Amino acid sequence: MKTTKTATKKPSKRATAKKWSKHVNETSNALDLEPNIFKSGSAKKIAASLKASAEKSKRKKAGPFQSAMSMLNFYENRGGKNLPAQRKKVLENAKTELRKLYAREEK
Repeated sequence: MKTTKTATKKPSKRATAKKWSKHVNETSNALDLEPNIFKSGSAKKIAASLKASAEKSKRKKAGPFQSAMSMLNFYENRGGKNLPAQRKKVLENAKTELRKLYAREEK
């Protein structure tokens, strides 16, 4: 007698990616961000908030600049193709503002 395996459905890559980014946001051990900060239309406000969060956090593994920039990149990458050009521009400007706040040269 032949036994049949029941097919278990694997979550799609997209579903897994959504769950992964949600998990990172909920359990990140780096920064406690101001709620909805990335929805702000001001690059200066985003950069200032990230800097304050990075400098206040005692749980981050890297330096404050790297932690703040990583969180900004994470948000931008998570948005991917669905991120409107205007939001991308604000986030890119926030990176420039963050570099200015930390007196870093732009590469």
